[in-house]
Amino acid sequence: MRFSIIAAASALFAAPSVVNAFTPSFTTRTHIRSPTSTTSLYNYIDFNEGAERNLGAFDEWANEYGIQRAEGFQLASEDGLDWSAVTSTDLPAGSPILAIPAEMCLTSQGSKMELEEMSGGGVQDAVAQLGRIGAAASINQFYLFLKVLVEFERGAESPYYPWLDSMPRLFYNSVSMTDFCYECLPPLVFNLSRIERVKFDNFFQVLQKVDIVSDDLKQERELCKWAFNVVHTRCFGDEVIVPMADMFNHGTETEVEITFDEEGNCNAFASCDVPAGSPLRMSYGCPTNPSHFFATYGFLDETSPATFCKMMNIQSTPELVDLGFDFSRMLFYKDSGEISEEVWDVVLYSKVLANKPDVRQHFYEAHMSENAELKAAIHQEFMLETASEIQSHVDTFLKQLDELSAKGEGKDINEHPRLPLILRHNEFVKQTFLNVKANLDPMVAEIADGVAV
Repeated sequence: MRFSIIAAASALFAAPSVVNAFTPSFTTRTHIRSPTSTTSLYNYIDFNEGAERNLGAFDEWANEYGIQRAEGFQLASEDGLDWSAVTSTDLPAGSPILAIPAEMCLTSQGSKMELEEMSGGGVQDAVAQLGRIGAAASINQFYLFLKVLVEFERGAESPYYPWLDSMPRLFYNSVSMTDFCYECLPPLVFNLSRIERVKFDNFFQVLQKVDIVSDDLKQERELCKWAFNVVHTRCFGDEVIVPMADMFNHGTETEVEITFDEEGNCNAFASCDVPAGSPLRMSYGCPTNPSHFFATYGFLDETSPATFCKMMNIQSTPELVDLGFDFSRMLFYKDSGEISEEVWDVVLYSKVLANKPDVRQHFYEAHMSENAELKAAIHQEFMLETASEIQSHVDTFLKQLDELSAKGEGKDINEHPRLPLILRHNEFVKQTFLNVKANLDPMVAEIADGVAV
């Protein structure tokens, strides 16, 4: 049964060790530094990639300001860099894990109201400029990006200081990559990464119009990258960042479900029986699109059961979308090497039947009317051509992966710290494609022998 953890907190959790609820300073701003201040930014949080994350102060802050957690909830790390949530006790399905008061959450709407009230019009001008350059879809995240920068510049006076000081310094996502890293990316990840980098460039461009942060800060590109990455790797959708709940890692199989009650309090529940010693993970999105996770969040989900088939030379049409033309459906399966039905359908329709409009239309109509018998018959008639098209794509892509990975050999990882992850990603995709090839090659040979006879 679902219920508000906040409302029933006293019955479900041990009381926090300090304070009841939030102190007024969390919502009342008594001091905002002048945007013309020349105080060194480095007197605040050290955002350089080699700086340590301060998890101890964050943990104390979380208790003090009312974040409540199940017994056994812990933050753990194997290397001191990547921290995540785990449980040291058994958690039954449906049991509460975390409760975070609404006042601690950073929302795009709340940030908009606060920042525009502080501004003399510069924030509004920046947002309007985002719309004019075609970036209106990222406005909510821009408010959160600007909120992080404002809190950063408040330094220790910010109520969010301990949370910000616990953030990663070294990110592995596309915005953090060097230009050389981009040269080693396969086409899909390259395209997704370029989208993220353009989004950052847009933010940095319009930030210059903002009048509520210092001129010094607005020139600190690396600081702005850090703030951008904090938002884009911690944000739920494009609306809200929830301290402590942002410590749940992604999993193909998940243990955690996040909900928000009517007051905006964030509640995390166990979505299954979770044994002691287990990670506590939630879903960041479709588990069969690891390239998206890699570009946006900077991690490789090696538990993903499948990956997009990487066919980038097909122009989308409404008919192809109906047939399953989508990153999350046109799949090669990692372990079995199987090919999803959508790949067969899309390749047949878009390539093999491109010059056979009548048959093409019959195939599409059979799909839309769920005439499986007619679809199978058309597939059977053109199986050799379809399988050969897929085989050619697999062979070409495997050669491309080898060429991309060869570029990284001998490079200094201190100069390009994301390179090992990129090479791991390429190897992950390569192994999937090799498994597909192991099934596909004998299939094509067998079909060709049958046609020859």
